[in-house]
Amino acid sequence: MNNYNNYYNNGYATAAQAESELSLSRYVSSVMLRVYGKMFLGLLVTAITSLFVLSNEALMTLFFSSRATFFILAFAELGLVFYLSARINKLQPATATALFYLYAVLNGVTLTPIFLIYTGSTIALTFGITSVTFGAMCAYGYFTKQDLSKMGAILFMALIGLIVCTIVNLFLHSSMMDWIISFAGVAIFVGLTAWDTQSIKRMVEVADPGQTGRIATLGALSLYLDFINLFIYLLRIFGGRD
Repeated sequence: MNNYNNYYNNGYATAAQAESELSLSRYVSSVMLRVYGKMFLGLLVTAITSLFVLSNEALMTLFFSSRATFFILAFAELGLVFYLSARINKLQPATATALFYLYAVLNGVTLTPIFLIYTGSTIALTFGITSVTFGAMCAYGYFTKQDLSKMGAILFMALIGLIVCTIVNLFLHSSMMDWIISFAGVAIFVGLTAWDTQSIKRMVEVADPGQTGRIATLGALSLYLDFINLFIYLLRIFGGRD
């Protein structure tokens, strides 16, 4: 039986159009799998780096004996994200991928203290909740027909507000504000996960095939950041401490 016998019922004008749409769908799916593959490897690199630093007393002393060293690492991370995002179209795909994994390593170093602050069971439980929530929002962003661009603009402004409130609370030390920031952070990054997924999918649909390597890296970085931030804010909420 011909695969396109029912193309009229699916809204296609011709069998050729149906075949083209299905081909594009398979292509987009394959690129998105690359995106998620890179993101997963980035998370794995981060976890391995954190555990390695945690098990090495000399590295723990080197990185966390002074606040200055920690802030240098944090600013290096931030600079790397901005550089990779701004230069993605000019970088070779291999270079962009290497920078992404370098960021994952740096993030692994700066996230190491969570293993000293929270119990292992809490970290594992929060990671599981984060994974399920992240997966559900990725599925929603990928399959929904609703345009999420307006939501993305609102979430971006909310993210700026979240950053400002976080900085202010560094001086106020308000536990109530800390709770509000944590719940707001979860809501923002849940929404951003869906929005980023749809944005990446749309970029793949219209991009030149030669750009897919760069898009996969940039997409992996965006979703990696969504996952990490969602995990951190959920960890602050569930936070059973040692």
